[in-house]
Amino acid sequence: MAAERLQFDEMGLDDRLLKAVADLGWSQPTLIQEKAIPLALEGKDLLARARTGSGKTAAYAVPVIQRILNSKQSVREQDVRALILVPTKELGRQVQTMMRQLTAYCSRDVRVTDISGKADLSAQRPILMEKPDVVVGTPSRVLAHLNAQNLVLHSSLETLVVDEADLLFSFGFEADLKNLLCHLPKIYQSFLMSATFTEDVQALKELLLHNPVILKLQGSQLPDSSQLQQYSIKCEEEDKFLLIYTLLKLRLVQGKTLVFVGTVERCYRLKLFLEQFAIPACVLNSELPLQSRCHIITQFNQGFYNYIIATDEQSLADPTAAPQTTAGKGKKKKTTEKGGKSKDNEYGVSRGVDFQNVASVINFDFPTTVESYIHRVGRTARADNPGTALSFISHTELGLLSEVDEALTGDHADSVLKPYEFKMEEIEGFRYRCRDAMRSVTKQAVREARLKEIKQELLNSEKLKTYFEDNPRDLQLLRHDKDLHPAVVKPHLRNVPEYLIPESLRGVVNPLSSRRRRKRKETPKPEGVVKTSFKKNIKGANPLKSFRYSGGRGRKGNTSKS
Repeated sequence: MAAERLQFDEMGLDDRLLKAVADLGWSQPTLIQEKAIPLALEGKDLLARARTGSGKTAAYAVPVIQRILNSKQSVREQDVRALILVPTKELGRQVQTMMRQLTAYCSRDVRVTDISGKADLSAQRPILMEKPDVVVGTPSRVLAHLNAQNLVLHSSLETLVVDEADLLFSFGFEADLKNLLCHLPKIYQSFLMSATFTEDVQALKELLLHNPVILKLQGSQLPDSSQLQQYSIKCEEEDKFLLIYTLLKLRLVQGKTLVFVGTVERCYRLKLFLEQFAIPACVLNSELPLQSRCHIITQFNQGFYNYIIATDEQSLADPTAAPQTTAGKGKKKKTTEKGGKSKDNEYGVSRGVDFQNVASVINFDFPTTVESYIHRVGRTARADNPGTALSFISHTELGLLSEVDEALTGDHADSVLKPYEFKMEEIEGFRYRCRDAMRSVTKQAVREARLKEIKQELLNSEKLKTYFEDNPRDLQLLRHDKDLHPAVVKPHLRNVPEYLIPESLRGVVNPLSSRRRRKRKETPKPEGVVKTSFKKNIKGANPLKSFRYSGGRGRKGNTSKS
């Protein structure tokens, strides 16, 4: 069967495009790419549903670029020929990156710009005046430029792409999208790409598409159990913190992990809680500047961090979640009053963003809709990689669990979300430590941490922006998982005594020694003065007493006794 599959070089693509595809290491197209690209090149409108992580971005990016290259052979006039609409700024940045990788050998012929960022309209005007071939942006930002006449599409547009179409209405873009259509020509080719088919997608289909080809490639919206294992465990509020401490500190969950919470306040509460046990984690939420959010995602993909605590605030827009929404709004108001950063309505990291090599997704707070669950869990088990999803379920979330399970199970008899067999009584010994840590994580500490993080990230994002443009290597030194420390940190919580480790895990788990061993192997010797343990130093080699530093731990010579 594999031999019969259509290959990239059989699709009639430009050689420059094929070379860029080869550079990306794509040996053969994914199922969505194999089906969608030839249909798109024939000029057909497409409505494609394929699960998240299946290569939908390239499925529309390749034909968009090919069509522009074909146009350039006959028409030399520079114009905006393709518009790609995305629901979030993070996804906009990602789409631009993908388009630039694919146009690496034809960048003079196909210019791509992303206008979804928070820059002023006037700052983006000069870029749009040059009429880039492809414009990527959120509907609200594109409409603002159209109204300001920075962007003119009614005569030149050939292709319209709506990525993550199922999310556009839920992000509140319905009115913007309808207004935007008035600025488009009567005839253009449209692609609607979506992980789920909802009523919103049906409404968009009627608005944008003309006799479309409908591709429903995967029966299930998530990979099957051979690739993605999904578990749920029933636990109340205190047990959630106890369980995540155990899973991360004893490294029962290994590899890169995304932890999803419902609100920004919960995000910082969990970060401060994990800080008590020396477990570093980044936070991702709508209050952080776009530059910082994209930098965190890039560094996570490069392996700088193992854990990200992300908020999935858009799921709170669901009307059934009124109490949580109110709480979220309350927090927003408070933060803004205290001089914090207001929330970004076009934030979304559970939607469409390509986190690479994520081993596990943990739903610390269960999502409020089936679509939100699919998009969160879709961050792992992408392409052909395996993944695990674990959801913590409180008694108030049992109804949501059965709703998700019912939607994913379909006609199958077996439940998709298996119960996570974990003996909570075996980790009871850790409960007092967790309570001790939670006492330090007060509302005041969370508020201070939130403000401190936002101020720090704003400084990184704005004031250092020009510096990093001139010194790109220094950007790698800018970390986002540093301790915030507004809570009182108790040093004894950092280590796990042997007697507290459950008997079944003793010998297998030794979090302290193995971590130290790994640190010794991985970290290169730092230059300059380092913090050392004076107890291990040879008598008389204390630099504070001799005012001389020999440059190594426990190194003899060149030191004088005081």
